[in-house]
Amino acid sequence: MNKPSTSDPIFQTSHSISVAAFVKAAALDPAQGLAAADIIPRRTRYGANELPAAKAEPAWRRFAAQFHQLVVWILIFAAMIAGATGDWLDTVAILAIVLLNALLGFVQEERAERALESLKKLSVPMTRVRRDGEIRSLPAAELVPGDVVLLEAGDTVPADCRLVESFALTVQEATLTGESVPAEKDAGALSPIMAAVADRANMAFFGTTVAAGKGLAVVVATGPTTELGKIAGMLAREEREPTPLQRRMTDLGRILVVVCLVIVALIAGLLLWRGLPLEEVLLPAVSLAVAAVPEGLPAVVTVALALGLQRLVRRNALVRKLPSVETLGSVTVICSDKTGTLTRNEMTVRELAVGDRRYEFSGTGYGPEGKIATKEDTVGAALDDDSDLAWALSIGRYCNNAQLVRNDETGHWSVVGDPTEGALIVAAMKGGPTTKVRNLRLEHEIPFDSSRKIMSTIHRREDGTRVMFVKGAPEAVLRSCTNVRIQGSDRPLTDDLRASILRHNAEMAGRALRVLGLAYRNEPPAPKKDAPESELTFVALVGMIDPPREEVRAAVERCREAGIQPVMITGDHPATARAIAVELGILDERAPGVMTGAELDAIDDAELERRVVSTSVYARVTAEHKLRVVHAWRRRKQIVAMTGDGVHDAPAVKAADIGIAMGITGTDVTKAASDMVLTDDDFTSIVNAVEEGRGILDNIRKVIHYLLACNAGEVLLMLFAALAGLPVPLTALQILWINLITDGLPALALAVEAPESDLMRR
Repeated sequence: MNKPSTSDPIFQTSHSISVAAFVKAAALDPAQGLAAADIIPRRTRYGANELPAAKAEPAWRRFAAQFHQLVVWILIFAAMIAGATGDWLDTVAILAIVLLNALLGFVQEERAERALESLKKLSVPMTRVRRDGEIRSLPAAELVPGDVVLLEAGDTVPADCRLVESFALTVQEATLTGESVPAEKDAGALSPIMAAVADRANMAFFGTTVAAGKGLAVVVATGPTTELGKIAGMLAREEREPTPLQRRMTDLGRILVVVCLVIVALIAGLLLWRGLPLEEVLLPAVSLAVAAVPEGLPAVVTVALALGLQRLVRRNALVRKLPSVETLGSVTVICSDKTGTLTRNEMTVRELAVGDRRYEFSGTGYGPEGKIATKEDTVGAALDDDSDLAWALSIGRYCNNAQLVRNDETGHWSVVGDPTEGALIVAAMKGGPTTKVRNLRLEHEIPFDSSRKIMSTIHRREDGTRVMFVKGAPEAVLRSCTNVRIQGSDRPLTDDLRASILRHNAEMAGRALRVLGLAYRNEPPAPKKDAPESELTFVALVGMIDPPREEVRAAVERCREAGIQPVMITGDHPATARAIAVELGILDERAPGVMTGAELDAIDDAELERRVVSTSVYARVTAEHKLRVVHAWRRRKQIVAMTGDGVHDAPAVKAADIGIAMGITGTDVTKAASDMVLTDDDFTSIVNAVEEGRGILDNIRKVIHYLLACNAGEVLLMLFAALAGLPVPLTALQILWINLITDGLPALALAVEAPESDLMRR
């Protein structure tokens, strides 16, 4: 197949021109879509709408990789010398040890890969396409630039698209940009040609999800030319480097090679000087080579890593490569994405300001478990007596298009639709059945509009009366209000009360809460086109946030005790990033502000390398920025772990010494780039894994010290015997037995020793 072409200039710059100009320049008719005759030529030119799959490494190559240790090659060389002298028993014994070690490592890594495959979702995404004036459901892989696609809540965007129509459309772009709040989309908006992905309000991107509303869009990029495809291309350019254990074993191998060569040359020279034939010289040379190499070391290290891998699985960490188990123990910096890793990626109502009272909500995520309380007491049964709070919860519940769904198998709650609206439903459910307004029938809806920043619904009660519920940006809602509800009664909205509400809104927003205003009107007139909401009664301010995972703060404290620096790198807003970082203990409340992507662009790599030590939070960053931060830490000789779930995290995950992906919410691209996958998406599991890794690293050091001490004794024995002119005291086979059994079993006991109690306080 021909190499796919990049998109035409009109497709590449579509976000910077109006819908009319784009449609005209591209010679498209959104009402008809592409003709059938146009599809094959475009697919031939642009290629299939799918990311190029990473070429699977054949099993034989993965098995051969187990031999890529210098210590192992020394043994193979010794076996070859033994075979050349006709000592086939020694040859078979040495090769059997080498093969057993390789098989053990190969089997453990294959198990990890199979477990990872089971985490992937096996589904073929479908999309609705308009072709020849008809709407068809087709696999997303069949799309070509110029196709007209229909988008609505719950759909996965099948390619990079230029919106030509949008109706209250919001798109969840967390996997691409790291933004926790759905992005508002507007087909009529224009963006500069060089605008960042997160700032292109008239575009919908491949792999993101429609949270609410509807849209009609034209495909402008497919497969590798999409924004997601470009990130996948960055992965191909990022080469994996050896782990710290592999580097240390290589260094040890080099030392052993030098020792072997020097001693063998010395002994061979002495024996040849005495006039012994070459065949008799080679036998002690092989024995010396075998004595110098701790044959049990690869096997014991492999067993230690394999046992550690099994313990990590029980602690919800799936390590794909055995050497990466030890890398965890060497980690000095943990860089982490925020959304979905440090936080739940589930919007949660934290606070509700009603009249002159402020309510706090416990519980996190979309599960309706939690309580509503004032600072003085838990509301509980008193909710039925508080009509203001009941009205506020009802407005949030009914001025809403989302659905809360519970998985019967896992018990996990999720939201279909806008996460913000889902959070309002959960808040209402925490209020229980005492919510005042029930059994309403929806009569009319005025959808959210980015210019009005308000959504309204009109409902009819059982007694035939009507009520309008309104939610939106507090400033926009207040502009349509003439009254305010305080202690069960409507009062005129004076300038002082309006200013008080706005001050309260600013204070909540300053704590990185996303704030909405709630209002209502009884017996509303027919909505007017220019001002559909008027003479409203303001009820409440509701503040919500994507909350930190409850267990992460303790995990961050354990990191600091262990001398590991936690770093947050997110595409989210700086104020939100700072608030979450302070709450988790990653950033001190009095510390300077976060570093933004714009600031990163303004400094070179040398300056970043200098400032990276004193910077704990990065916000509004792209995939390239994350990559730069990881490389800056590595240039400072730090062992870096990078965690993430979205596609934008994948390049940095691959570049880190150990890349960690989320198993539940993580994308397949990120999992494929990672060295370790968290099966529970819990940051605490990373710290637990580091603890396991430190224990394994400690034990491997003990094993190496013990085995090298034993082998040094054997080498000295062989050396002094040769110097004294005595017969060879030990054959290669006898030394193998000593190294593998006599020394190997005690070494194995050291390898499985329980971790020291102060391991995470060093």
